[in-house]
Parts: sequence; structure tokens; C-alpha cells
Amino acid sequence: MSISITSRAAEHVSAFLARRGKGLGVRLAVRTSGCSGMAYKLEFVDQLDPDDIMFESAGVTIFTDAKSLAYLDGTELDYVKEGLNEGFQFNNPNEKNRCGCGESFNV
Repeated sequence: MSISITSRAAEHVSAFLARRGKGLGVRLAVRTSGCSGMAYKLEFVDQLDPDDIMFESAGVTIFTDAKSLAYLDGTELDYVKEGLNEGFQFNNPNEKNRCGCGESFNV
């Protein structure tokens, strides 16, 4: 089981952490939300949780919990720019559908 991050996304995470002046990495998780059932959650990690599962990818530490990992296994976090829009994108091989607004998904 694993979660990875592209070099482009790793550059953005590293820059954010440097500007914050603290942080161990990023946490990827899922939560119940939206019209399709689940939504991705991305946040900075400042301290370890005893239940954290950690992955190292492209120089960034990625944290998750066991429940989320069941849905995120094999996911790659990318940073994309499409026209005027840019941001993090989850490339999740487990994702079956995504709602029309793109905010939630199901497996």
C-alpha cells in the first residue's frame, strides 16, 4: 500500500512548508461529504499522531490514517495548471465516479 506525490506537487508542498516555517509534511485523508459520498482532505502536519501511517515520496513525508488508506491506496498527488486554474489533483485508481462539481467521489 502506498501514496505518492509528483515532483511538481512536492515543490509546492515544500515551498508552502518553508513559508509557514514549520511542518513535517502533508496529511491526505478522506471524509464523508458531497453528493458522491467522500471528499479528499489535504492539510499540513505539525505533529505526529500515534496512528499515523507515513510514506516518503519526492522528498515529502505524506501522512494518512488506516481508514483513509483503504480508499487512497495507489493515489498520486499532483499539482496541475489548467488555463487560469491551478491546484492539487488527486489521481486515485480506486475512484469510480466523481460528482459533477468535482468536489466528491466514490469507490
